[in-house]
Formats: sequence, C-alpha cells, structure tokens
Amino acid sequence: MFARGAFRAAPALRSSFRQYSSKNAQEPLQANAGRQIAIAGVAGLAGYYAYSTLGGSAKLAAKQEAAPVAAPKVFTGGDQGFVSLKLEEVENINHNTKRFRFSFEDPNSVSGLTIASALLTKYQQEGQKPVVRPYTPTSDEDTKGYLDLMVKHYPNGPMSTHLHEMKPGQRLDFKGPLPKYQWSENKHEHIAFIAGGTGITPMFQIARAIFNNPKDKTKVSLIFGNVSEADILLKKEFEELENEYPNRFKAFYVLDQAPKDYTGRYQTGFITKDLLKTVLPAPSGGDAVKVFVCGPPGLYKAISGGKKSPADQGELTGYLQELGYTKDQVFKF
Repeated sequence: MFARGAFRAAPALRSSFRQYSSKNAQEPLQANAGRQIAIAGVAGLAGYYAYSTLGGSAKLAAKQEAAPVAAPKVFTGGDQGFVSLKLEEVENINHNTKRFRFSFEDPNSVSGLTIASALLTKYQQEGQKPVVRPYTPTSDEDTKGYLDLMVKHYPNGPMSTHLHEMKPGQRLDFKGPLPKYQWSENKHEHIAFIAGGTGITPMFQIARAIFNNPKDKTKVSLIFGNVSEADILLKKEFEELENEYPNRFKAFYVLDQAPKDYTGRYQTGFITKDLLKTVLPAPSGGDAVKVFVCGPPGLYKAISGGKKSPADQGELTGYLQELGYTKDQVFKF
C-alpha cells in the first residue's frame, strides 16, 4: 500500500522538475540531472516503504510463529469421561506408601489440573461394582508427559490395595479435574494447613503454587500429624521451602511415636487445641486468614468437623470453632 502510493506521487514530482527546467533553459544538463535525481529519489522512497512494509510484515509473522503455544491438556472436565493412563514406574517411599508415575499418550501434553483440584481414579473387577477414589497428584501442573500419585496403602482400602498391586505397563482410568478450592495469588495474607497422612497432597499443591509464583507473598503455616517420622510424606520438599522462605513458611510435625533419637524437633501425641492456638494465625484476621484441613476421619472430628458431602462443607465444630474461627475461614478438603 505504501509502495503504490509512493509511485503514484512520482508524476507530480517529475512535472515540477520539468517546469523548473523550462525556466532555466540555459542549464539543460543541470535540469536533466535534477530529473534523474528526483526519479531516483522517488524510486528509493518507494523501495524504502516497500522494504519497511514487507519487512515489518515478515517480522510480525516471525513473532507470531515464535509465540508460545499452550500445551494440550489431558483432562478437560465436563463430559470428557475417563481417560486410561499407563503406569510407567513405581517408587517405594516408605513401608506403606508408593509413588506411581502414569504417562500421557502425548509426551508434550500437561494434566490440565488447576489449583486446587484432584483427579478421580477408577478400576473395576469383572462382575463387581467399580471402585472410585479421588487423588491429588504431587507432580507440578505444568509437567509434560506424566503425572505422579503418592498413595498410602490401607489394608481395607480397595483402591489403595489395587494401586499397590499394579505393575508397570498396566493401566488405570482417570477423570477430572475435580475443582476443590480456587486459588489465586495473594488471595489471603496467611494460610494454615492442618493435615494428617496423605491428606498432605492437596496442601502441597497449593504451597507449590504459592512459592513457584514470585508475585505471591502469602505466608504459610503447616501442622502435619503422622504415626512416625518415616510416615512424614514430602518432608524433604517442605524442608526446602522452610530453608528458602524462613519468614514465610513454617512447619510443625506431630508424631504418635517419637523417634529414638528424639531431640524435641517433634511434638508427640495428637494435634491439640493448645498447639493450634500457638501456631495458627489469629482468627481476628478475617478474610486475610484461611485454614485448610485434610486427613483421616478422626482428624476432622477433632479439628473442624467433617463434610456432609463433596459439595457441602458442613458446620464448623471442633478445636477451630472453639478457638473462634468462622465457617468461612476454614476449608475442608
């Protein structure tokens, strides 16, 4: 467009130079030279515009081609249904917990999970009803090609038993994501996690999102109850957070059985009301404070009361209610 406009302007420029030469007939060589210079100038101007326009278009196209493309998502929710994933590897974490890595068909795809959300797992033995259980992956949501589950074996748990008996190469059905709590950066000033056993996995999902985001300045307190020191899952990851963010992350561990070389690093017994009063952010903080609870039924009963259903948080009872927290300040996974 710019080039054509420049060429249309050339006759007018040549005409003005002809008028100038007729008035100065005594200098034909100079006039002729002027015409040549003018034509050359117009041609150069047109070429410049053409180069600028075409070059700019090429640069824009190159930038568009170089723009990052969002990775495809394995789980899209809605009416998608279950997706079969292959078990790639199994790692023993402790005496009753294993990490299971399931691969995606497309190695460049990501899970599609949000913060915080979970996946529904399903398997069915012939002639029996399907077994369905939710799990929160411990792998990062942006990880391509696979997801990790950390699962503790419960003797009377049909899904955990099935998983612990699985071998690499076998497949398991997944569906999701199942939205739990919609997190956004700096949504609260100070949050607290009260967890027991594998109830730590949704807490880890939120903590990872917070500390992976330089813009998120949320403070985090963790109270984590377990039977023994060997049962503390993701301890290494939480210790790394505590070392890197000493002013924003603090973990407190409560054990039923203290280790032999116990030196006061752990509180023994159960998570008590006095401990919560000491380490939790005060309920007077209002919306700036949020307490998350996840663990076995006994923990819910003592700390917050249980949920009525996946969609109904139920009433707030237990230690948190006694300490003055409101229902809106507590979320039960």
